[in-house]
Amino acid sequence: MKLLLTSGGVTNPSIKDALVRLLAKPISESRALFIPTAQWGQPACSPESVWMSVAGGWPGEVGLCELGWKSVGVLELTALPSIGEERWVPWVRDADVLLVDGGEAIYLAHWMRESGLADLIPSLTDTVWVGVSAGSMVMTPRIGRQFVDWKPDGGDETIGVVDFSIFPHLDYPGWSYNTTERAHTWATTIQGPAYAIDDQTAITVVDREVGVVSEGHWELLNASD
Repeated sequence: MKLLLTSGGVTNPSIKDALVRLLAKPISESRALFIPTAQWGQPACSPESVWMSVAGGWPGEVGLCELGWKSVGVLELTALPSIGEERWVPWVRDADVLLVDGGEAIYLAHWMRESGLADLIPSLTDTVWVGVSAGSMVMTPRIGRQFVDWKPDGGDETIGVVDFSIFPHLDYPGWSYNTTERAHTWATTIQGPAYAIDDQTAITVVDREVGVVSEGHWELLNASD
């Protein structure tokens, strides 16, 4: 699987160009599945926020579903265990890209495992995973206690497809928990390398080769580990 791990989505031309390179064909020729599952585990999200993400209702933003795909479908992971793999696995295999929205990363990791999507990932070698915030963090080994909002007495372990962690929304206006100072403190609780990225930055991973695409600000923390 090829990864485009973002904080805020496809927010600038550099990130969009990186997406097209990963797809190896135009967006207009690519089939997408949108996964909103992480929103249900995040107390700040609601049915209205899920609808806005799917329908493109966020003012002043171009959402993941609005990039000009050949087709877009919704894949809700919480429903998959009840319908059987013979139905949903072909949908995933036929998609060129999975658009994985933000919300609560631990909740998303839980349903990736429960649904069977986590087990399917190693076989999706040509599929592109575009994560936003929690949709990116879920692919890391850990997110840190600071970002756990579901089952707060449990751990902070996620899927671990990559070997680094992500601190998203770096220095986002008005978000006191996402400052650079907080990122450095958070990094002391994370073993291994960690990237702090703002909403104009994305991390690409292809065959375990990691790259950073940015028109904003990012930092690599714990780089000596």
